[in-house]
Amino acid sequence: MSRIDELLKDEPVEWKKIWEVTIWDKNFQGVEKYKQAEVHKYHYYLAKDIKKVQSEHGNIKILTTNKSDIYADYELVKSHIKVGEVVYIPWGGNPIVQYYNGEFITSDNRIATSKNTTVLNNKFLYYTLANRIEEIASYYRGSGIKHPDMRRILEMEIPIPSLKTQEKIVKTLDNFTNYVTELQAELQARIKQYDYFRDLLTSQDYLEKLVKDPGMLGNQEVKLTRLGDIGQFTRGNGLQKKDFQPQGRPVIHYGQIYTKYGFSAEETISYTDEETFSKLKKAKPNDILMATTSENIEDVGKAVVWLGTEEIGFSGDMYSYRTSENAKYLAYYFQSAAFQRQKERKVTGTKLIRIHENDMAKFTIHLPPLAIQQQVVQILDKFQALMADIRGLLPREIDQRQKQYEYYRDRLLTFNQVSGSKQASKQASKQASKQAINT
Repeated sequence: MSRIDELLKDEPVEWKKIWEVTIWDKNFQGVEKYKQAEVHKYHYYLAKDIKKVQSEHGNIKILTTNKSDIYADYELVKSHIKVGEVVYIPWGGNPIVQYYNGEFITSDNRIATSKNTTVLNNKFLYYTLANRIEEIASYYRGSGIKHPDMRRILEMEIPIPSLKTQEKIVKTLDNFTNYVTELQAELQARIKQYDYFRDLLTSQDYLEKLVKDPGMLGNQEVKLTRLGDIGQFTRGNGLQKKDFQPQGRPVIHYGQIYTKYGFSAEETISYTDEETFSKLKKAKPNDILMATTSENIEDVGKAVVWLGTEEIGFSGDMYSYRTSENAKYLAYYFQSAAFQRQKERKVTGTKLIRIHENDMAKFTIHLPPLAIQQQVVQILDKFQALMADIRGLLPREIDQRQKQYEYYRDRLLTFNQVSGSKQASKQASKQASKQAINT
């Protein structure tokens, strides 16, 4: 018998409807008053209001309707701060179950807490509802923004084992979620570290110190110039996904820059026939290919350096950029905060964001001599290789651990409603069970 099965063997389980064991934030339409004899009131912040109170150095958690980690300035929200341990779902949008314990303000969430924490542990409630997210999602209705039918949700029945067993289950599942959180934090820290060094190495102050270093070139200049003065943008045309062929002439579609390519490429993943290829704009080796249409400002302008040995065709909604400077240096600059700031001022559109060549040609750059560009590229290439490994390994590990957590959450929270005992998964692995408890 696995340790999970031993943990829950012959465990008495009482089944209760959610309204019987929880207190919510308001009285819901269609729910009898005796089922909500008590409610906890909150002030709800709209999205526009959250922007006004949000602070990078804030210490009051903002409960948003999506997964986030943002905080508010105490002085701006002190009259609406609540303290407690809560489980919450969004009033509108994509269904998600979230948990928080501490001081907070909230956007438009439906918020629950246990009526009696000696009977129902709030964290156990969270894991139970998260395990039933598909059922909860089925109660979200509407043609546009979907809203939950709270009458149906409050009628859901959930298992209530002993408090001691709830605490053991919570501890086991916390081990998984804490490890996933640590991995995600590690990934973000590495990305921030890379961003910092890239921005430093392409900054005016650093470059000016570098060119004046006697051990380098000595007494060189960093010139302030415009992208249009050192290179040429060419707009793509014509290529559609239906034009792809298993073999033929190499091509890149703008959408693939976001999903299929990294910083540079030596081969394409798509091809087209000779007739279609002849009509396309072409990129040559060391040209930079840039997607200029996106759903968000951050991604628009994502660039790929073409390092292959032959010319390639490329689609509309993207440009090639040809320069006699170091193409990889320019592409690294296109990732920088300095480029991002200029881009944000010139993008157009709301749902579909675009950036245009006439505007980008006027973007400025502090450009060092080619020898310095090459040195910066060599350093950033090493960072890029390291980040490629990290971006490959850590997300894969996070995904594996997340799936493992979901598997054991299902095993630990699936009870036989008739007999009141744990309903073990037939496909559960004894070895995997041991690993879960030991994690």
